[in-house]
Amino acid sequence: MPAVVVLLAVLAVFALGYRYYSAYLAKRVYALDPAFVTPAHRYSDGVDFVPTNKHIVFAHHFISVAGAAPIVGPAIAVFWGWGPALLWVVLGTVFASGAHDFGSIVVSVRHKGRSIGTLARDVIGKRARILFLLIIFFLVTMVNAVFAVVIAGLFINTPEAVLSVLITIPLAIGVGQVVYRRRTAALLPSIAALVIVYACIPLGAQFPITVDPLAQLIGVEPLTVWIVLIFTYTFCPPRLPVWLLLQPRDYINQQQMVLALAVIILGVVVGMDTIAAPLVNDVPADSPSWFPLLFITIACGAVSGFHSLVSSGTTAKQLDKETDARYVGYLSSLGEGTLALCSILACTAGVVVLAADPAAQWQVLYADWGSAQGGAAGKFTEGVANFAGHLGVPVSVGLVFATVVVVSFAATSLDTAVRLQRYIIQEISEIVGFKPLARNITLATLIAVVIPIGLAMVPGDFALGTLWLLFGTTNQLTAGLALAVIAVWVTKNGRNPIAILIPLVFLVIMTSWALVIQLIGFATSADPLQAFLLAPLDAVIFALAVWMVVEAALALRRAWALRTAPAAGRGAEAGAAESAADGEEQ
Repeated sequence: MPAVVVLLAVLAVFALGYRYYSAYLAKRVYALDPAFVTPAHRYSDGVDFVPTNKHIVFAHHFISVAGAAPIVGPAIAVFWGWGPALLWVVLGTVFASGAHDFGSIVVSVRHKGRSIGTLARDVIGKRARILFLLIIFFLVTMVNAVFAVVIAGLFINTPEAVLSVLITIPLAIGVGQVVYRRRTAALLPSIAALVIVYACIPLGAQFPITVDPLAQLIGVEPLTVWIVLIFTYTFCPPRLPVWLLLQPRDYINQQQMVLALAVIILGVVVGMDTIAAPLVNDVPADSPSWFPLLFITIACGAVSGFHSLVSSGTTAKQLDKETDARYVGYLSSLGEGTLALCSILACTAGVVVLAADPAAQWQVLYADWGSAQGGAAGKFTEGVANFAGHLGVPVSVGLVFATVVVVSFAATSLDTAVRLQRYIIQEISEIVGFKPLARNITLATLIAVVIPIGLAMVPGDFALGTLWLLFGTTNQLTAGLALAVIAVWVTKNGRNPIAILIPLVFLVIMTSWALVIQLIGFATSADPLQAFLLAPLDAVIFALAVWMVVEAALALRRAWALRTAPAAGRGAEAGAAESAADGEEQ
């Protein structure tokens, strides 16, 4: 199959999805109101609540959710064949992720910019809040650990890219100062910053940055040093105003994303490469089944619960107009789906461009499940470098370019995830009555950084192997639970929730099934780490999920009963429901 045919067909489906399906969601399901006063205006504080141009909010949201996951997940999942992976990316993006991200922003905006955990209390019930927050806590901990390992591994494999990545930080702060202090447009400053970033690629090739001497001096692996340095850095951004580093770096990375997608798409068109992987792969007998594991291996890039955390944690606090939610939420989902599509093409066509027998070489790269998981991000960067080669870019330069892209996205997601984890820790502390932690940003951020370090430092392929699947399962479970919150809210407001209920039921079934499979595998494993750490963690997450699903089902039934009740009774019950919602804004 020519890669360009797949590329153009999927992009056409995405365009139709935005034109028609997102318009249906905006008008019939979420009923957007251009006159609604958003939390960014109502609670403007210059730190978290900042009314922001929709293009900048889009850049923040898109880059925050489009980290390493939509690259790594598809790069692993093509092990089962490019057909199932592509089908899930397309259907998941259009009908699940778009509705999920879009809806999470809208519901948060309508509830004072509150997080999805607090929204669970407002929409479903009091118990739902703590249940959801605990699940989210586990999810974000795993997100931070996995992304840190991805970044550290790419730094080790391509030290020439480190300089370009590091220079982005002071450049972003400079762009933030220019845009915020002088109230100028961000486009030109961010493009100028990106030019400087790429100008540093040749310099990085001359002066590659490694931590090998330091690692040898203290007697540890370079991966360990990089992980510590990465988490030391991530302690700082969550304590800064969003306009100072988070927003401007997101905007720089948006320009980088546009350029990267352009390079990949043009490379596919010019190179006319053929997909070397089989449509459905005849995997070894001892391989895990693609059903249901495909649907958790590809999370970001199809639908991801992490997006609801970004949507309600930071994005909803910056939305200038409620109608911007369609552009920011749904279009970001399509952008991430496009990135997942590019990952599939890079790992099924681009990665074997230079091979004498592409099909045979692909089978070597994906010989078994372990080889599929190993170096997934590296397969993507090699594929992108080969696509860039069709445009006259030397493969060595293309490899550094692709690495800078992946690390920049992963680092931005990591920044956002640590900020979100700080919010979650403070919310949980508030609930249990531990006021000192609830009010101490520094201590909450420290906890958000320290806990995932332990998971990231486990030797071997733990983070990108075993932990990745548990992360994917928890991620999809969170997406299902966020959809439950959205479905109850939509039903309470007298609108048809079927567009939300279909992906909700599918995700709950797939993730519950996967959690049971993983629990059996962890509990029977000879590895003590799996048997005594991951098995109990899996069991706790599964128990919390079942409880949360029951709470959501009961809330949905109550909402439906209220909707279908006689008019007189409905008015009285609706008034009580509004009082219980703790300040929901209609």
